[in-house]
Amino acid sequence: MPTVYRVRIRGDLACFTRPEFKTERFSYEVITPSAARGVLEAILWKPAIQWQIRRILLLSPPRFIALKRNEVTKRVSVTNVQRAVRSVSPLDYFADEDRAQRNTLALRDVDYAVEAEFQMTSRRGADDNPRKFDEMFRRRLEKGQFHMQPYLGCREFPAIVEPYTGTPPPLVDATRELGNMLHDLRYGPERNEPVFFRARMERGVIEVPPWEVAA
Repeated sequence: MPTVYRVRIRGDLACFTRPEFKTERFSYEVITPSAARGVLEAILWKPAIQWQIRRILLLSPPRFIALKRNEVTKRVSVTNVQRAVRSVSPLDYFADEDRAQRNTLALRDVDYAVEAEFQMTSRRGADDNPRKFDEMFRRRLEKGQFHMQPYLGCREFPAIVEPYTGTPPPLVDATRELGNMLHDLRYGPERNEPVFFRARMERGVIEVPPWEVAA
């Protein structure tokens, strides 16, 4: 049976944007499974494994904060980047000419725990095995090591990640329906498809349905 890892994720600010809001950012009241998976992948990502979020535990009540943030409206295209690399010349981009101020309803002083496991994928090598990645993840989590800075929905909202020992406990008085929540993205050859699930919090705990393992 896969090993279940318990990880605490907290931070000063977070924004797990609801996709039904197009331009303005409006956060879910708890971390989404895809955001939690991204935090774990920041600690350990390998093609041979795929993280599965099993439970999300709410350790502090949701507190919203309204912000105004400056964002850029365009993305650089892959074609332009490749052309710049080939010509060894920088791309001209002026953020002041492409800036838009948008409202954000974010979360403050967030604190969660997630229970997760990883499963081996078909991309594993001959020397890859669960024990190898178990030792790597535990070592990196204990030492606070990561491949990239874990963040809480937006890259400017860094996350503090550490082992979860059961303290603080989930909020036992938090029981309610949360409606449709983004589970993750299903990547396809032509388009990526968002997948949702009906989320319910029971005594501070959200049970996350299984996700298929990538081939």
